[in-house]
Amino acid sequence: MEVAFPNELLVALREEPEGFRQKVLIYTLGKLYEMGRISGGFGAQILGCDRWEFYRLLSENGFAVIDYPEDELAAEADISDWPLPSEAE
Repeated sequence: MEVAFPNELLVALREEPEGFRQKVLIYTLGKLYEMGRISGGFGAQILGCDRWEFYRLLSENGFAVIDYPEDELAAEADISDWPLPSEAE
């Protein structure tokens, strides 16, 4: 699939086409990953990197890589004897 952006947008953002394309792809895949629509492995495959690089890129761009529900986070804290963020403060 091809998505076209006007050259004026690239000029206004001072972006090179390939760099902008990569950012748009990371943001799109990041949102799909957060929504649970794709796996980390699939996102990495699309970007042409390994899973850990995919997670690093998501993290650097503000996406949650690990998103435990509250009950699972509490269970992990109980098992590990680590305080939850609210308990540590």
